[in-house]
Amino acid sequence: MDRFDGPADLMIVSDLDLTMVDHNDPKNLSLLRFNALWEAYYRSNSLLVYSTGRSATIYEQLRKEKPLASPDIAIMSVGTEITYGESTTPDDEWKQYLNQKWDRDIVVEETDRFPQLTSQPETEQRPHKVSFFVEKDDASEVIDALSQRLEKRGLDVKLLYSNGIALDVLPRGAGKGKALTYLMGKLKARRKLPFKTLVCGDSGNDIELFTVPLVYGVVVSNAQEELLHWYEANAKNNPNIIHAKERCASGIIQAIGIFSLGPNVSPRSITDFHRFRVEASNPEHEVVKFYLFYERWRRAEVARSSLDTLKLSFYSPGISVHPSGSDRSFSQCIEEMNAVYGDKQGKHFQVWVDRVLSSQIGSELWLVKFDKWESYGEDRQGCLTTALLTSKDHFQWIHMHQTWVDGSDTTDRKTWLF
Repeated sequence: MDRFDGPADLMIVSDLDLTMVDHNDPKNLSLLRFNALWEAYYRSNSLLVYSTGRSATIYEQLRKEKPLASPDIAIMSVGTEITYGESTTPDDEWKQYLNQKWDRDIVVEETDRFPQLTSQPETEQRPHKVSFFVEKDDASEVIDALSQRLEKRGLDVKLLYSNGIALDVLPRGAGKGKALTYLMGKLKARRKLPFKTLVCGDSGNDIELFTVPLVYGVVVSNAQEELLHWYEANAKNNPNIIHAKERCASGIIQAIGIFSLGPNVSPRSITDFHRFRVEASNPEHEVVKFYLFYERWRRAEVARSSLDTLKLSFYSPGISVHPSGSDRSFSQCIEEMNAVYGDKQGKHFQVWVDRVLSSQIGSELWLVKFDKWESYGEDRQGCLTTALLTSKDHFQWIHMHQTWVDGSDTTDRKTWLF
């Protein structure tokens, strides 16, 4: 959040599993549509916050499995941990706040008295969160009895039940809504509170998000029973909270349009090539647009003749430095694309970009940095990319330099052209 001098235009605060990420969508199409929209139009002036029940360990596992856009802030373990940026710097003030009337040892001691409770994996047991599985038929009785026992022991806690199976014991001041309220207060104190905030969820532990004042909210179409019951009883007539008709990330995109929060047509949703090749509105859009074209070229989803149009976007003598260290001119790269046209046709090949940020370094010159990813089946490769673009007549690539990320390694140029 420190990359802004003032307030961000928009802050999206989203749960992950079955809200941002659709686990019933093996091709991740809705997630990739959201990512393309975010990188093309929002990354440079908005904040992306993930608010998840996942611990840091399994959150990082999800990021390796799914094409998630990198967040500016992560609220993890049901609002008990807050980290900032790629360095995942923890918020120590939030930790200290949660220590009030909290004793994890007492919680463990009392929960051991309930045979109906089954501990969740060790990765999900955190300093300010003790988590269990409990059958739906037993949940109400257990929650009432456990709440009374912990109160008698002098603790001030909350018990959250979600997805019809998961029970989390947290400090009273914790939770997704409390963490967001704290975060918004911190941003306001720094005069960086975003102009608009959209919260997104699918389950019971997301309910608190929708109770934070002055936010828009979207309950995705595939929401769990406990959230739907809350919506019917508390928010059905609230014009600032909607139950989307679309699943997961597609529901978030739908909400952006309904609330008029900004552009809501993802570049990935545009299949008409004549519309697709319309001049990019900014350097970030140009980057997103090009790599979508590249993906579609490899899958033979654009006409082969469209390569002539692509040539106009690259300064022919410009140099592309391959992640292996070799370099070629852009004209060579484009010619080599002829050889791989359709080589991924009918196959699960996807390309996406992340953390696309630009800075204007001259009247018509832009420096753009981003992560570029390719996945093919189970294989996934990424590189850090720095590009120089000019906007003199239209956006045109002048230079590109790439380096492998996460230990990716290949010397096969034909599988990595740009």
